[in-house]
Amino acid sequence: PDLTVLSPSSLGLSTNSKSMQIPPPPGGQNPTPSILIPSSSTHPPSLSLYDGFLFPLSRLSLSSSLLQNSKTPKPTNLTHRSLSKITCTIKTTTPTDLLPSQHRVTTPVSTPSHKNRLNPIRPFSAKYVPFNLDPNSVTTTESYWLDEIIYRSKSGSLLDVQHDMEVLKHYDGNYWKALFDSRVGTTKWPYGSGVWSKKEWVLPEIDDDDIVSAFEGNSNLFRAERFGKQYVGMNDLWVKHCGISHTGSFKDLGMTVLVSQVNRLRKLGKPVVGVGCASTGDTSAALSAYCASAGIPSIVFLPANKISIAQLVQPIANGTFVLSIETDFDGCMKLIREVTSELPIYLANSLNSLRLEGQKTAAIEILQQFDWEVPDWVIVPGGNLGNVYAFYKGFKMCEELGLVDRIPRLVCAQAANANPLYLFYKSGWSEFKPVKASTTFASAIQIGDPVSMDRAVFALKNCDGIVEEATEEELMDAVALADSTGMFIRPHTGVALTALMKLRNRGVIGPTDRTVVVSTAHGLKFTQSKVDNHSKAIKDMTCRFANPPVQVKADFGAVMDVLKKHLSDKSPSF
Repeated sequence: PDLTVLSPSSLGLSTNSKSMQIPPPPGGQNPTPSILIPSSSTHPPSLSLYDGFLFPLSRLSLSSSLLQNSKTPKPTNLTHRSLSKITCTIKTTTPTDLLPSQHRVTTPVSTPSHKNRLNPIRPFSAKYVPFNLDPNSVTTTESYWLDEIIYRSKSGSLLDVQHDMEVLKHYDGNYWKALFDSRVGTTKWPYGSGVWSKKEWVLPEIDDDDIVSAFEGNSNLFRAERFGKQYVGMNDLWVKHCGISHTGSFKDLGMTVLVSQVNRLRKLGKPVVGVGCASTGDTSAALSAYCASAGIPSIVFLPANKISIAQLVQPIANGTFVLSIETDFDGCMKLIREVTSELPIYLANSLNSLRLEGQKTAAIEILQQFDWEVPDWVIVPGGNLGNVYAFYKGFKMCEELGLVDRIPRLVCAQAANANPLYLFYKSGWSEFKPVKASTTFASAIQIGDPVSMDRAVFALKNCDGIVEEATEEELMDAVALADSTGMFIRPHTGVALTALMKLRNRGVIGPTDRTVVVSTAHGLKFTQSKVDNHSKAIKDMTCRFANPPVQVKADFGAVMDVLKKHLSDKSPSF
C-alpha cells in the first residue's frame, strides 16, 4: 500500500523531547504505514523509520538508495516490500538547540520478519473471546469485534479482551518501556492519562476524539515505611493509592475505557441510549462522572442504605438517574442484567470485560514506578473480583512482551462477612458456593456471588496466589493503625493490610519482600466509619485504637494539666 501523510499529533510525539522515542505505528482506522510530517517546522521535513514505518522527528538524515531527504514533503508510492533495509541516523533537536550528544541515536532498522513478507504489519487490534479457564484446551474460533454489544459467549461464559500479541511482539520490551515512560506526566491528549498512555495495550482501535478521559491513573505509590517497620517488621512495604483519581477510586481506570467505547458506538449509530450499572458506590461514581463528561445518560442501581453518603452524592451530583433498591448488591446486579437485556442500555459492570482493560494498567504502572523491577507480592481487596484478574493480566502482558521476566504473587483479601472466594480457596478449590454477604464496613466488597469468580481463580492459580480474610474488628484496627502512621485509608484497604499482617505472622511474606498493598479508593469516602471507630460507637467492638478528642474547660490551668498528663504518657521522662 501507498504511504500516507498524517499529523504527528495522533501519536503524541514530542519533537523537543529530552530523549529520542520512536512510537509504534498507528492502529485502528489507519491500516497502512505512514509518513508523518510536523505541522510546522523551520527545519527540512524529518522522517524516521522503525520496522518499515516512517515517523517524524525534529531532524533526521537518512541515507538509502531508495529515499532522499527533501525540503518538500510529498506522498511516496514506496511499498513495504521495497524497504529491504534502511539505515538511518537520527538527530533530535529542540526548536533552538541540539540536544546533548548522548541523546543522539544511530539506529539500523530492518523490516520485520513475517511469514508473508509482502504484507505490511497489521494494525494493533483486539477482540472479545470466551474466557478460557483451561489454556491447554482446544482454542475456540468464537470471537467478536469490540464494536459489538455483547457480554457473554454463546455458552454463557464470561468474555475476555484478547489483543493481537503477534503484532505487539514486533516491538521488544525495551521499546514498550521507553514509549510508556515517555508519556508519563505529559498533557498530550490522550497519552497523559495513566490508562491511555498504554493505549496500544488497552483499546488500540479507538479514535483519540472518541476517548473520554480525566487523565486518570498515574496514582501515588508511596513507601509505608513507619507502618512496615513498626507493625509488620518490613522494610520494603508500599501502598498503591488508586483512590487518588478523578472520582476517588480505581474504578476510573476501567470506566474511561468503557465510556469511551460507548461514545464510539453512539457515533457509529449503535442502539445505545444510555449506560447502566449496579454498584456498591465507587462504580456508580465513576460511571456518572465519565458519562456526564461525554453527555451520555447514565442509570445506576444502588442497594438502599448500604453505601456511604459520600459515595451516594457523587452520581446524584453528576445528574445520574439513581434507583435505590431494597436489596443487596447481588440483587441489584441481577436486576441490571435483566434490564439491559430488554432495553438499549449498555451494561457497565465488570461482567463487561472492557473495564478490566483499563484496570490492568494499574499493574503496569506499579512496574513502571519501580523502574520496571517486579515486586514480590501485590495484595488486592476482592469483592466482585474483576480487579484480581485485571492485575494478573497487566503483569502477565508485561512478562509476555518482554518488559519483565516474572510476575509477582497476588493475594486477594476479602472481608470475613463476604468471603466466598476465601472459602473456595480454603476448600482446595474443590467446590464454590455463593454466600449471603453480611454487613461489613468494607461495603464496596460486600458481595456474596462475584461475577468474576472464574477470572480470579484463574489468576490466582497461575501466579501461586493466596486468599486471606479479615474480620470487622481486624480490618478496623488495621485502618486505625495505618492512619496513625500518616495514611488515611478506607476499610477495604484495612482488609488488605490485615491479610498482610496475617501472612507476615505466618512467615509467608518475608521481612525483606517487596510488597505492594493496593488501596482501591480514598479514605474521604468513608469518614463515618472513622468517626464511629474513634468515638467507640461501634457495637460489639472494643475500638482499642480509638483516639477521641478530650473535653477540657477554657482555663489555662486545666489545659496545662491535660497537656502535662498527655506528654508524660507519651514520654515518661517529661
